[in-house]
Amino acid sequence: MDKNAEVTATCKPQKNRLKRTIWFLAGTICVVLGAFGTVLPILPTTPFLLAAAACYCKSSERAYKWLLGNKWFGEYIRNYKEGKGLPVKTKVTTLSVLWGTIGASTVFALPMLLPEMLVLPMQLAMIAVAIAVSLHILKLPTFKKE
Repeated sequence: MDKNAEVTATCKPQKNRLKRTIWFLAGTICVVLGAFGTVLPILPTTPFLLAAAACYCKSSERAYKWLLGNKWFGEYIRNYKEGKGLPVKTKVTTLSVLWGTIGASTVFALPMLLPEMLVLPMQLAMIAVAIAVSLHILKLPTFKKE
């Protein structure tokens, strides 16, 4: 199966124009954040690019093909899709940002934003999500450039 057939088989853009537009904007924001992540050590590149690919897949086959073929970003997504995994630096950065933001949110933001009776359940939910995402990232193969 060639790459174009694979894209067509796996990506089904939304029929609703408003939904396609929202997915496209979300994808573009993720590409921008992923681009910043290539130069800023606190932003993880790969998760944003994977999110962008998922958003573009729902919005625009053309944008999805562009992202996978992009000389700067395409490799990240292709390595993940092909099961090659993530580089160690990406795993470490992703886990650090994940736990840093979850920690700050659970300790500082939730108590200020939610009624007292909802704080603990939401904190536990956020920690459960962080654990699940961490396990997923740790189970991924570690990609080593040849």
